[in-house]
Amino acid sequence: MNENLFASFITPTIVGIPIVILIIMTPSIIFPSPTRLINNRLTSLQQWLVQLILKQLMSIHNTKGRTWSLMLISLILFIGSTNLLGLLPHSFTPTTQLSMNLGMAISLWAAAVIKGFRHKTKASLAHFLPQGTPIPLIPMLVIIETISLFIQPMALAVRLTANITAGHLLMHLIGGATLVLTSISPATASITFIILTLLTILEFAVALIQAYVFTLLVSLYLHDNT
Repeated sequence: MNENLFASFITPTIVGIPIVILIIMTPSIIFPSPTRLINNRLTSLQQWLVQLILKQLMSIHNTKGRTWSLMLISLILFIGSTNLLGLLPHSFTPTTQLSMNLGMAISLWAAAVIKGFRHKTKASLAHFLPQGTPIPLIPMLVIIETISLFIQPMALAVRLTANITAGHLLMHLIGGATLVLTSISPATASITFIILTLLTILEFAVALIQAYVFTLLVSLYLHDNT
């Protein structure tokens, strides 16, 4: 129990060289491009899931927004597979790093906002000042709307980081308690083990849900600017 609680969140290194790039590239191996004339069951299931997710994400978009379909499906597959791989023992989860999540969130948010200012300048500027606003409130509302606009990518990144980190910490604490209680009180250890099993199942769901929520919010930001 002397292990540092946050040791699993430290970027792994080999001979002092960070290998986080290799870890980030790992999910691409899970989804290979089909090369056969007739797909097997795994590839067919993969394509069915991709089409189902795309149908959900692209239903609200116009033609310009649907050009982002490849980006959005790649994003949800990357985040989902990275979160699931992070649940394996002695593994590293890149999505627990706020810097990485901020990099994804800010770049995608900025691209959507710039696209909006480029193609829908008047509509984008209109978001800063709702119609019918009293004149004395105009400066305050412009400041509030500007702050809320710039908070969007930070909220997007912090939400993903907090949910994944909290789940990992809780699993670590309950797992450590179960290990200690095994020699002290086997009956209590069995109860905590059941709780740990249920929590692990919940974390699998959270890993997929957070990937969907992150991608859905990016999709909504894109919809507001196209």
